[in-house]
Amino acid sequence: MKIYVILSFDGETMENVYVGPDEEKALSLKPAEFDNCEALFVEIWEDGEKTDDYRLEE
Repeated sequence: MKIYVILSFDGETMENVYVGPDEEKALSLKPAEFDNCEALFVEIWEDGEKTDDYRLEE
């Protein structure tokens, strides 16, 4: 099962804002939805290992 981790970056720190299996929900998130968010990053985990990571485009 894939788990999507969405991280909010505010210029200094990163914070998990979504962790779950719903790809559509994870990839539909936008930086404007979160306070002081400059960018959102995605990590994809499968079987306990990170298989991919990238920045979400606005």
